[in-house]
Amino acid sequence: MQTTTIHIQGMTCQGCVNSINTVLRKLPNVYHVEVSLDSGHATIQHDPTQTSVDQLKAAIEEAGFEAVE
Repeated sequence: MQTTTIHIQGMTCQGCVNSINTVLRKLPNVYHVEVSLDSGHATIQHDPTQTSVDQLKAAIEEAGFEAVE
């Protein structure tokens, strides 16, 4: 298991947090997601052999936010 932190731009409310939580939890082998509006990042525990960091970022961007390294 790997823990990845991704900074996210464009979150303005709890609805944004919920949207990001939803898209990340739908990815295969994502075990835990914590999204913080205050700090502007998501911390994700996942199996890197099944779900890559690029896939995590793509899911965030498809939800309408900017994933920043």
